[in-house]
Formats: sequence, C-alpha cells, structure tokens
Amino acid sequence: MSLKFDLIATCGNARRGCVHTAHGTFQTPAFMAVGTAATVKALTMDMVRDTGTEVILGNTYHLMMRPGGDLVEKMGGLHKFSGWHGPILTDSGGFQVMSLSNLVKMKEEGVEFTSHIDGGVKHFLRPEDSVHIQYQLDSNITMVLDECLHLPTTYERAEKNVDMVTRWAQRSRDAFVNRDGYGIFGIVQGADFPDLRKKSAKALTAIDFDGYAIGGLAVGEPQNVMFDMIATTTPLLPTDKPRYLMGVGTPLDILGAVERGIDMFDCVMPTRAGRTAQAFTRHGTLNMKNARFRDDDAPIDDKCACPACKLSRAYIHHLIKCNEILGATLLTQHNLWFYQDLMRDIRTSIEQGTFSQFKSDFIEKYTSGK
Repeated sequence: MSLKFDLIATCGNARRGCVHTAHGTFQTPAFMAVGTAATVKALTMDMVRDTGTEVILGNTYHLMMRPGGDLVEKMGGLHKFSGWHGPILTDSGGFQVMSLSNLVKMKEEGVEFTSHIDGGVKHFLRPEDSVHIQYQLDSNITMVLDECLHLPTTYERAEKNVDMVTRWAQRSRDAFVNRDGYGIFGIVQGADFPDLRKKSAKALTAIDFDGYAIGGLAVGEPQNVMFDMIATTTPLLPTDKPRYLMGVGTPLDILGAVERGIDMFDCVMPTRAGRTAQAFTRHGTLNMKNARFRDDDAPIDDKCACPACKLSRAYIHHLIKCNEILGATLLTQHNLWFYQDLMRDIRTSIEQGTFSQFKSDFIEKYTSGK
C-alpha cells in the first residue's frame, strides 16, 4: 500500500482530510514548513513541532548538492539525520530549473545544473535520478521532476512544457519504489492556459499517482489568475487523493485555494518573514523594526500562544534593532505558529460547515488595517 488519504468532511469545495504515511499522519488542509536543506531556518525541530507543524518539506536539488543523497542515506535517512520524525515531502528540483535558470540547461533526458555553490561543477539530474535521491532521503512523499515556468509565457512554450513534463512524470512513476506509507505525486502544469491545465491533468491522472500537485503558479501571475487555474484543475483530479498547491502562499492565497479544493501548501513566506522582522497577526502584518514598537508593551498578537507572544513588542523590537539571533528565532516560530493556527481554524470551520463565514470574517479582520 502507498500512503493513504481519508476525506473526512467537505464544505462546498473545501475539503477536510488526513494523510497517513509511514512516519505518521498529518491533517489537511495542511501547511508544510519549508526545510530546504534539512533545516527550518532559525529553529530546532522541537521548536517546529511546538508550532503545530505536522509535515515538513525538503529539497532534492539542495540536498543533492550538499551533503548528498549517499551521505543522508548512510546517516539513516532525512528523518534521523535532521531529527524530524514526522512526515516529509521532498520537492524534486523542478523549481530550481526556474529559480536558477541562468545555471540550467534543459534536455529531453533531464536537467544540467551548474553548481550554484562554486559555479564550476556540473550536475545532471534525470527524472529517475531525482526519484532515486528522494528514495535515499527516505521521503514519504516524492515529487516527480518537472520544469516550473515563469509567467507570463507563450502558449507554444507552455504546451511544449506540458508534453515534456508528462513524459518525465511517467519516467518518475516507473522509477518509484512502492513501499507501505510512501507515495509519489504528479505535478499539473500548463501555465495560465486552461486547456493546457486540463490536458496536463488528464495525462497525469491516467498515469495514476498517489496525489497531485498544481505547479507553476504564484510565479508572477495575478492572484485571480492563480485562482482561475486552481478552479480549472481541481475538478479534474481524483477526490480520493490529496491535492497540493506548490509554493503558496499568503494567508489570503491559502483561504482562496482551500475554497477551490486544495489540501496541502508550502511556502517560505512565514520563515523568511521571521528573519526579516515581519510578524503575521490576525490583523495583518507588522514590521517589528518600526520605531512605534520601541515602548509597546503589548504582545505581537494577543490571541497567539507562542513564546514570542509571551513577551512584549518592545522586547522583540529591541532584539531586531540589536541584530540578535533570538529575534529571528522568535519571529520565525511565531509566524509558523500563526500559520498553523490558521490551518487548524480552517479545518474546524470545514468540519462545522462554516468555512465561508470563517473566510469572510478572517479576511475582514486581516485586511482592516487596525
């Protein structure tokens, strides 16, 4: 058996579920903390667990570059190596095809990367190689190798991309080693062209994956275009398998995507924001560098139970102004805590049949500017 997905409740198109893996379960809709290089930056894994995070994400390309799949496998896999013993999903390296485009050469056989570390050594990554490295990492959810396009792009380029990543998806599926509690997800592409999204979804569901991701969004297009592509794609995906929107996003992006049937999310936003002095709250974001917090004795968010919110805004501001590492640690943990509280509240509202009202109330408060 592969990993198992239980659909527990629905509210409109919003779904409440649970994914079972060999390293435990996680509740959906789920937000995965990004641990690109086997670490969620600025936090220990115990701190990550304390936020309510149940599943984290690692990155095949970066872990291939250092320390290498062979070493991680020798050390007992990513769970033992990092100290995170819950479920792990690994991105295949497809996003780096876009983010490191000046260091990449695309071929039918795979991708040639010039090392971003020393700029000299070349590495060739085929779909089969990506799947094998993810096997070495002991990833619970393997992602197929694809190519993420930046938007806008031409129809011809997007169609060529869909055809190639479909061939790569089949090669990835063929290379995957089936094991109890492990699975592999296909990635729907098609840029912002509805007919190409449909073509990609149809081809991938015919291959039969354990779950399906929607890729190539939140890469330059307006939010309404992203929502349109999600709404186009999700009805074409199996209802009994999880759906993952890659690299998204803001709290408002997440709410809109849940409304359109998405189960899983990841984004560097809450952790990156924590390292740059931005705090998420139920009333919007705060820049903790701002001088107005110098003598503010209120917590960042009075509804949050994280360690940072047991302290004053003035103290957090002081840490940031002094460039103390603790400031980045506390804000990163707070932001992940905020995201996980949001996901928990989303799940509860779906179970209670009140998701639409919850979404409306949250957006009103979050965008009020108060």
